[in-house]
Amino acid sequence: MTADMVHWFLNLFDELGITVWIDGGWGVDALLGEQTREHQDLDIIIPWEDSAILTEALFARGFVDIPTDDRTDRNFVMGHQTHGLIDFHVVELTEDGGAVYRPREIDWIISESELNAVGHIGGRATRCLSADYQVRSHAGYTLQDTDFADMRALQEKFGVALLPEQIGKE
Repeated sequence: MTADMVHWFLNLFDELGITVWIDGGWGVDALLGEQTREHQDLDIIIPWEDSAILTEALFARGFVDIPTDDRTDRNFVMGHQTHGLIDFHVVELTEDGGAVYRPREIDWIISESELNAVGHIGGRATRCLSADYQVRSHAGYTLQDTDFADMRALQEKFGVALLPEQIGKE
């Protein structure tokens, strides 16, 4: 997944008039303002009502559903031979300006301030999730080397406190 591929998606979101936040590795790189590593996919946070609009538009452009072990109606992947993989994390927006993500048994509460971050990908401004949210969401699973590097980079740039399991090896 290149920055140009991300721009293709950003253009599509704008064309469709939908609200999307960039999450995952690209979300970290957006906060950092530069691409720090290769990315396999584009993770997005998207409101429930906009997810149907986007999936329909992607199917119309030749995307297919990609089976995963953790697929739910709130967490799924679509792919295209040219445009790559897009990983959906579907949320319900709340009256207080935040969101709730329900991937499985636990509800992830995302505050308004965590949704108000803006980053840059290839020089283009984009909505993303805050550094604090990124740290909070990188817990409860086995972290990879890329996760440890992402957390260190966020700590260096923003001074966020990392959780003990995020310190990793140097």
